[in-house]
Amino acid sequence: MDASILDRLYQTILSRRGTDPQQSYTASLFGRGHAHIARKVGEEAMETVIAAVEEDHKAIVSESADLLFHLLVLLADHGLKPEEVFAELERREGTSGVAEKASRAR
Repeated sequence: MDASILDRLYQTILSRRGTDPQQSYTASLFGRGHAHIARKVGEEAMETVIAAVEEDHKAIVSESADLLFHLLVLLADHGLKPEEVFAELERREGTSGVAEKASRAR
């Protein structure tokens, strides 16, 4: 995976914070608040699921791109960086998914 595109996109998202929502979709998302952004992530996730169930490969790619974009907006909105998610993935690397899930605090 080319994480650099995610890094560039994240930087673009950060640059849109506080700009004119009439000129930037990203700025309009920030302006609508945490709950709206979270709902958008859920909406895009559901659209990705539907595309996968329908086995529509082109739609899976498109909806996945939308999902990643909105997830990056959510991270930025909460003051988090993609590197924090990457670090968590690295921490889990090489660990059985079953073992990792069992190790989580309940």
